Amino acid sequence: MTTELDLTLTRRVAASPATVYRCWTEPELLKQFFAPRPGKTVDAKLDVRPGGAFYTKMVFEEYGEIESEGCYLIVEPAKRLVFTDCLSADFRPSAQPFFTADLNFIETEEGCEYNVIARHGSAESVKRHEEMGFHEGWGTVARQMAEIAEAIERG
Repeated sequence: MTTELDLTLTRRVAASPATVYRCWTEPELLKQFFAPRPGKTVDAKLDVRPGGAFYTKMVFEEYGEIESEGCYLIVEPAKRLVFTDCLSADFRPSAQPFFTADLNFIETEEGCEYNVIARHGSAESVKRHEEMGFHEGWGTVARQMAEIAEAIERG
């Protein structure tokens, strides 16, 4: 269920939910798609378990380095992955919480329906995320992730 505090994105991927999940949980795969090109993800530390760290460092020519640290809340292999920057590893409160990402991987005849719900604590956070380019940025990341997942499936 979504509310006015959520932003959503849905894409179809011609790869299995297990492969799409791998893209989100294996650091070397995540680094290939997590930043919208021409940006790059230069570091990813993923401790894929509830309370485990979700850390990334992206580099963009126009913004410089952007580090993000959070933790996983829900880990259901090939089904659902929820992480947040509202908490850091081991559920320690974050100094600057922004949002929680709820990723769902639903099996379809063609492969996977990939759903993202970006949950926010205030209307101001939603507006800020929209102004940062949520739909364009997460849409680009979804396309880049699909390219990798589909290539893995093709072998």
